[in-house]
Amino acid sequence: VQLQASGGGLVQAGGSLRLSCTASGRLFSSSFVGWFRQAPGKEREFVSGIRWGTGIPYYVDSVKGRFTISRGKAENTVSLQMTSLKPEDTAVYSCAADVDYRGSYLLGDEYDYWGQGTQVTVSS
Repeated sequence: VQLQASGGGLVQAGGSLRLSCTASGRLFSSSFVGWFRQAPGKEREFVSGIRWGTGIPYYVDSVKGRFTISRGKAENTVSLQMTSLKPEDTAVYSCAADVDYRGSYLLGDEYDYWGQGTQVTVSS
């Protein structure tokens, strides 16, 4: 499975961006796709994820109510709609896939495949 992330950019605080992650290769109903971010000088953190089979979403508390993850209309695509962006959302965002999800989604080590990052910069 190869993952391709896109959609980052520069936006003012309060603005919106939509990230997309496209997987080439098969994802299964047992798979989980997550978005992580890493800001300069900080550790990578889980942002949001979705269970491929059920569509159940998961969010870190800091983005609840502002970010929405969904399976895209295109096959094997996951979108992350980010609204009310804050300067502290500035980071490199990466998508990752856990082919056989077993209930642990917060740790990057649980994921089998990673896409390249896309930069999100929110100016104040």
